[in-house]
Amino acid sequence: MTPKGPNDTQTATGSSDFMWLDDAPKVAVFENVDRHRFETAILPGQRPAILKGAARHWPTVAEAAKGPDALCDYFKARANDRKVMLLSAKPEIEGRYSFSDDLRGFNHQQRQLPFATIADLLLRDSEDDTAPCHYAGGVPVQQVMPDVAAENTLDLMPEDRPRMISLWIGNRTRTAAHWDLPQNLACVVAGRRRFTLFPIDQIENLYITPLDLTLAGQPTSLVDFHAPDFAQFPKFRDAMRHAEVADLAPGDVLYVPSLYFHHVESLDSFGAMINFWWREGPNYLARTTPLTTLMHGLMTLRDLPREERLRWRTLFDHYLFEPDPSVAHIPPHARGLFGAMTPEIERQLRAYVMQTLTDKR
Repeated sequence: MTPKGPNDTQTATGSSDFMWLDDAPKVAVFENVDRHRFETAILPGQRPAILKGAARHWPTVAEAAKGPDALCDYFKARANDRKVMLLSAKPEIEGRYSFSDDLRGFNHQQRQLPFATIADLLLRDSEDDTAPCHYAGGVPVQQVMPDVAAENTLDLMPEDRPRMISLWIGNRTRTAAHWDLPQNLACVVAGRRRFTLFPIDQIENLYITPLDLTLAGQPTSLVDFHAPDFAQFPKFRDAMRHAEVADLAPGDVLYVPSLYFHHVESLDSFGAMINFWWREGPNYLARTTPLTTLMHGLMTLRDLPREERLRWRTLFDHYLFEPDPSVAHIPPHARGLFGAMTPEIERQLRAYVMQTLTDKR
């Protein structure tokens, strides 16, 4: 479907009442999801999915229902003194933490504070529209408040699977569209949240920053979803046609597949979310990421003549992306580095890559 929006003659900045998100298709909702259903009906599809009420039994959700003070007291009682990042800004940004207009800095302040101090600032300013915006994102729960991780669990994955648990808490906040490498279960604790999601093939239409120009580690879209500037970002109209929206209440959980773009917005004056990140695949993959390959490609592929670059794409497809083994015609004992991964093959591959990266000039 084509989302409702400005007519084709409007090419300047959109308006604050631009409601295209309300008309976008909705993410599928699943009720009563247990581990078996999650692993057999949701994970294989690799599509966003709302797990309705999957975290409604959490102590954090119960405390949040009493009000922001009760939830902050719950967190403060379990937090240590380790400092975490807080983003603060003037109310004029309306919670949209981003870059300065020239992309040389930020439109907000970043500082490291103990979580108890952050909670007090949030409580002080969450109900005042003229007060600063505050947002603490990616708070490492296992390191800062391990009891919270122990008391708020999801029985949707094996207990021994490595995972990272993070807390996202603030007053009214908008997080620019970005992708994450891991799989993600985002669990709303307090306040309503809206996710707007896009498949990775919309990267050209979302106007993403370079890989090394980030707010907090991930490249992000430069488009203001509340007021898209179609003169500056004309292809965003195409991205809109591929958007899906998930509106979440406290206790709801959203599954976000790896490398799925998501824009996240808090719809209330105070909100909190806890998410679980994990990676699928063999354990050795945890020691590196495909981003390393992409960075290497900037040095070895990007500036080749176009026809040569396309030939290399054929080789990458053949050896990495085709569904069938590319060396099936070779006996297993003769496949060398292209055989099934072993510690020895991993060591040889690492040594080869390291050698090629050593500056021999």
